[in-house]
Amino acid sequence: MSNKNAKFDLVQNKRFLGLSFFSALFFIIIGILFWGAFNWSLELTNTEKFCISCHEMRDNVYVEYKESAHFSNPTGVRATCPDCHVPREWVHKVVRKIQASNELIHHFLGSLSTREKFISKRQELAEHVWQTMKDTDSRECRNCHSEVAMDTNKQRDVAAEQHALAKDQNKTCIDCHKGIAHKLPEAFLEAEHERFEQEKVSCYQCHNEMARPPPNDSWY
Repeated sequence: MSNKNAKFDLVQNKRFLGLSFFSALFFIIIGILFWGAFNWSLELTNTEKFCISCHEMRDNVYVEYKESAHFSNPTGVRATCPDCHVPREWVHKVVRKIQASNELIHHFLGSLSTREKFISKRQELAEHVWQTMKDTDSRECRNCHSEVAMDTNKQRDVAAEQHALAKDQNKTCIDCHKGIAHKLPEAFLEAEHERFEQEKVSCYQCHNEMARPPPNDSWY
């Protein structure tokens, strides 16, 4: 009787092991397929084509971006939407994609469905992006622009001076380089011009294409 039980247990164990093996193999295959699909979707949504598939982006900020140096420049190096707005590191990228679900909700709600709605929200949207960049120490900017590799001797005097000052004051890229790829909100521009006038900041320090005023000029 004991031999029969032993044989029965052996058969049952073999069946269990067989089922366990095929179950494990099944879940491994499912896991690989899921992982592949997940990464495929990450890359699919990480292209400029995807970014401008919504009219909110295509008809507003993308139009401005096409007029910027990030879109067209003498070197032919182009920074696309994901280069500036999506982290390269996997964990940070996934977090950003999860956050983007809120933007998808507002797309379906029509929060920015017209140019007027976009303009009314522009200041708030810009400040959100600027704060994110500041919190990450302009992480995406530094993917292309390395402070270590920057030769200030080859820069214009104003740029070299400002970069040295920014380093001393522990500033990050976005503190000075707002409006590089997109127009600045009107309210922000007005506030900045008022501040510069109060602080006696010369126009040409920002508008360096302007001729410098003579000494003792009221704006000098």
